[in-house]
Amino acid sequence: MNPLVVDHSGWNRLLKEHVDERGLVDYKGFKKDEKELKKYLDLLSKNPPSDKWSQDEQMAYWINAYNAYTVQLILDHYPVSSIKDIGSKIKIPFVNTPWDIKFIEIGGQKYDLNNIEHGILRRKFNDPRIHFVLVCAAVSCPRLRNEAYTADKLDRQMDEQGRDFLNNPARNDIKKGEASLSKLFDWYKMDWNKDGKSVAYWVNRYANTKIDKNTRIAYQDYNWSLNEQK
Repeated sequence: MNPLVVDHSGWNRLLKEHVDERGLVDYKGFKKDEKELKKYLDLLSKNPPSDKWSQDEQMAYWINAYNAYTVQLILDHYPVSSIKDIGSKIKIPFVNTPWDIKFIEIGGQKYDLNNIEHGILRRKFNDPRIHFVLVCAAVSCPRLRNEAYTADKLDRQMDEQGRDFLNNPARNDIKKGEASLSKLFDWYKMDWNKDGKSVAYWVNRYANTKIDKNTRIAYQDYNWSLNEQK
C-alpha cells in the first residue's frame, strides 16, 4: 500500500458498528461515536489525494469522503426524517439543497457534496458504477456498505454493490418483459450510455433477470426517507 494514502480503517470500524446488512444506519449510535467520525473526517481533510496515488486509491478516498460527510451532515441536523428536510432548514444565501452546503474542507478547499459527486467522481473517473456506491442517506439509494472502500478491493466492491442494487426489487423490480428501474438510471442516462454501453448493458451485467430492446421500462419514484434503522 502507498504509505502516503489515507488509512480508512477508522471509517471501516464505524460502518461495522453502526450499519446493518441491509445498509440501514444507526444514526443514534453514530451520534455517540461522533468524535471518532470527526477524527476520520479530520484525517481526510488534512490528507487530500495526490497525483502520486493510483486511480483506485483516489476513487476510494472520494467515495468514502462522500458517504462519511453525508453521515456527518445528517448528524449535524439530527433528528430529520429525510436529508431533503435539511434544505428547508438552512438559511444560507444561494444554497437551496443540502448538497450545496459547503461544509466540507479538504486540503484547505471548501466543498459541498455536489462538488465531490459531480465535479470530481463523475467528471474525473468516468465509471458509472459510482452510482452504486454513493449513498445520500435515502431509502432508495444503494445500501450503505458496512465496510470502507479500499483501492485493493474497489473493483470487487463496486461490482458487488451493482449486483446488490440491481437484484433488490425495492430498488429495481425486473421481470420478463418489463422492468421498474431506479431513477438513478433515468437521472444519469448520459453516464450509463457512454463508451458504446447503455442502461440495458449495465442492468444485464448485474441483474439476474435480463432485459432486451422489447422490455417495457419504467422508473420508480425515489423514496427520500432517511435510511435509518428502526
